[in-house]
Amino acid sequence: QVQLVESGGGLVQAGGSLRLSCAASGRTFSSYAMGWFRQAPGKEREFVAAISWSGGRTYYEDSVKGRFTISRDNAKNTVYLQMNSLKPDDTAVYYCAADRTDRTGWGMKRIGGVDYWGQGTQVTVSS
Repeated sequence: QVQLVESGGGLVQAGGSLRLSCAASGRTFSSYAMGWFRQAPGKEREFVAAISWSGGRTYYEDSVKGRFTISRDNAKNTVYLQMNSLKPDDTAVYYCAADRTDRTGWGMKRIGGVDYWGQGTQVTVSS
């Protein structure tokens, strides 16, 4: 059982930035790949970014590549998503996710492999 709690969402203008944080419970944070997904109204939940257990590898959805950066601090049991150059199409509920099955993070991108979900945080980008 793992609990994930997101924070940092809000309302920003197009071109602005936000940094999302996800705090995980327990002492085994470093054993999990971590990632972010998002879901816009009426849309399927989609993969955004993932990071391996060590932080050495990252994966991104094409539309956010070069604008978003995922990072983690295992000492703080926290994963971050820095979002720059935000667009209205980025508007969604963003969910933190953990995968204990594939620690590289590739499983999150490839098949949406997730074992634990956070509750979500709303990101709204106005035009």
